[in-house]
Amino acid sequence: MSEESATWRVTQPPGAARKRTCRHLERARPVTAVAEGCSRCLAPGGSWVNLLACLECGAVGCCDSSPGRHAYEHFAVTGHPLARTLKAGEAWGWCYADAVFLEQG
Repeated sequence: MSEESATWRVTQPPGAARKRTCRHLERARPVTAVAEGCSRCLAPGGSWVNLLACLECGAVGCCDSSPGRHAYEHFAVTGHPLARTLKAGEAWGWCYADAVFLEQG
């Protein structure tokens, strides 16, 4: 699971009252996910809804809709705010610090 491009931009919601920004986009790198699943969920036999890969180091964690919220925990511990989905057919990212969706482009 590798990312083809490190170029990301903020997704502007239709009809938004103000332009949304992200102060962290320059930190995104082309990364290879370091795991095929959320190791924190797998250890106790848990599961996840979606997986995210950190755009700085490639760490994999489960999304906020999953019981463990391990991708958010990775941000809280490391300060790495950018993550991208690993779900096949999807190409979005998220900045935890600025609470904005990202798209490649």
